[in-house]
Amino acid sequence: MTGWQPGATISVISRDGCHLCDDVEGVVARVAADLDVRWERVDVDADPELVERYGEEVPVTFVGGRQHDYWRIDEARLRAAVADLPSS
Repeated sequence: MTGWQPGATISVISRDGCHLCDDVEGVVARVAADLDVRWERVDVDADPELVERYGEEVPVTFVGGRQHDYWRIDEARLRAAVADLPSS
């Protein structure tokens, strides 16, 4: 298990030079801004354990610490997942 733990409402495990990652990050940034939640980008290549676990699936999206999607993302589904999170 990797040492990484989600530190935001939405996390994207991503890598530089990945067009799918860029697409997903754009959607996540828009949704996070609209819903006033924090999001983070995690560089998969900075952690060998993340590379081993997620290297072929990037981008991987987490919502509330749970894996939500990989490769692509549906904006409406992401919005619903964030809206369904318990209030803190």
